[in-house]
Amino acid sequence: MELSKAAEQNQLWNAEVAARYDTPGSGMFAAEVLGPTVDRLAELAGGGRALELAIGTGRVAVPLAERGVPVSGIELSTAMLDQLRTKVDAETIPVVAGDMSTARAPGEFTLVYLVFNTISNLLTQSEQVACFRNAARHLSPGGRFVIELWVPELRRLPPGLPATVGTADPGYILLDTYDVLQQHVVSHHFHFGEGTDAQLFRSPHRYIWPAELDLMAELAGFTRESRHADWTGSPFTADSPSHVTTYRLPDPDTA
Repeated sequence: MELSKAAEQNQLWNAEVAARYDTPGSGMFAAEVLGPTVDRLAELAGGGRALELAIGTGRVAVPLAERGVPVSGIELSTAMLDQLRTKVDAETIPVVAGDMSTARAPGEFTLVYLVFNTISNLLTQSEQVACFRNAARHLSPGGRFVIELWVPELRRLPPGLPATVGTADPGYILLDTYDVLQQHVVSHHFHFGEGTDAQLFRSPHRYIWPAELDLMAELAGFTRESRHADWTGSPFTADSPSHVTTYRLPDPDTA
């Protein structure tokens, strides 16, 4: 029997994965990574409310809320939400359980954001377009939608081979396998312990070219406001491995 999308996500992002997702002080939780992210999002919120799509364990939402920005979230994985609740209660950061492409959070926001490549967890183009439209539904006029996303690494694919090595560190190897016809990639995360101990976690994605992302935004009524290589505002170039792009809804009062 085919699993529902919620069941698939709960199977993928389960309690075991959620428990080891947080790495305080290192990796994507390092101060040099989180600091610029939170600084930029707080600035873009402009004193208003922020909504994080796929809020996960609150890596960004918790420090953003601590900065005084009212943050809400949408999250499909029960285990990831349970992990968030070990840090903050529902009054501090309210979260709607649901799909980021369709679920509706109460109220209106000046900022919706989607970080760390998470829009690629939606595995079809139509779902990704729906995510843009869902972001637009939550925003007040002039509101912003910010996406952090990697640039597909097809130029790094070895001739005749479908995989790239993304990371090769002591204790961790990331291997990405590509289906270039479907724009699908599966990330294989290998974690090594002592001796022969090893763990494998796989996550499927649909990669999006920057130009395709801009067209999705246009279909949802956004215009692109900026694109940078990182959260500090470094210039985006042909060699940038990722980007932070800000889209904005029109504001009739300032037209």
